[in-house]
Amino acid sequence: MKGVGKNPVLCQTKWRKVAYGGMQPGYDDNYTDDSFLEEMVMNANVVKRDFLRVMVDSVSISQYLCIVALVVSTWTHTLNLAIDEITLLKFDIGLVLVGFLVLLLTTSPFSLKLLSRYVLNISFFTSGLYVLAPICHTLTRSISSDSIWALAVFLLLVHLFLHDYSGSTIRPPGALNNPKLTSNISLNASIVASVLVASRLPSWLHVFAIMLFSLQVFLFAPLVTFCIKKYSCRLHLLFSFALMIMTLGVTYQLHRMLFILLLALVVFISLVCPYWLIRIQEYKFEINGPWDEAKLCFDITE
Repeated sequence: MKGVGKNPVLCQTKWRKVAYGGMQPGYDDNYTDDSFLEEMVMNANVVKRDFLRVMVDSVSISQYLCIVALVVSTWTHTLNLAIDEITLLKFDIGLVLVGFLVLLLTTSPFSLKLLSRYVLNISFFTSGLYVLAPICHTLTRSISSDSIWALAVFLLLVHLFLHDYSGSTIRPPGALNNPKLTSNISLNASIVASVLVASRLPSWLHVFAIMLFSLQVFLFAPLVTFCIKKYSCRLHLLFSFALMIMTLGVTYQLHRMLFILLLALVVFISLVCPYWLIRIQEYKFEINGPWDEAKLCFDITE
């Protein structure tokens, strides 16, 4: 018979790149051919950052740090009875009016329905705070002052660490997404710190005035600054620099060491950190290739 006595030559089938096909005869399960590394791409998703742009983005962090420093300065003056409750209440009213004015000028379109909703929410918020002020006044009477100050400082640090510096604690007009979970945790930490500080004031009216001031700042200041930044970058920078100068002046009068610490933090955040970020980009090394997980190029919710 033809072919008898000859060793048959088995031709190995060519390896094919398939996602779901099982093991191919003659090849290991983890086999790759010579073309495997041809599709390797290095630093495909690395974003080239501009130093000036990073500095502008870091202004939002320095700006909010100065806002918190102003709140702490107001707390200190109120605890030292340098600011009475009537003056603080007038200041609270002024803050509300200025905040609404900024929202009217920077938000487009700003409907009357949205304005009435804000006014109604603030009315309910202020009424509830007025009722709870006597309770907050005696809330921490059995706790030592050292524990109160230590806990307040810790909560403010948590607030600064978890705060959303690119967004707002309240959903801005026209926005589709709600604030992040970390932003809500940060807000709660600032509220608890405000309650702890307010409980050390001499009267419940003091407590109401300082709580109203603190919550106005922690709740609505991020919304106002976000609307200013969205409206105009130049206006945002001008407002931020004016706020920094004012805050540095207030802290200089309050305590020299606080002034030096705040100035060092502002310089570190606005100059040193952007410089570091640009420099470490040179050492970033990212490899992409056929081994990466597949990514959808469309929105699955559509």
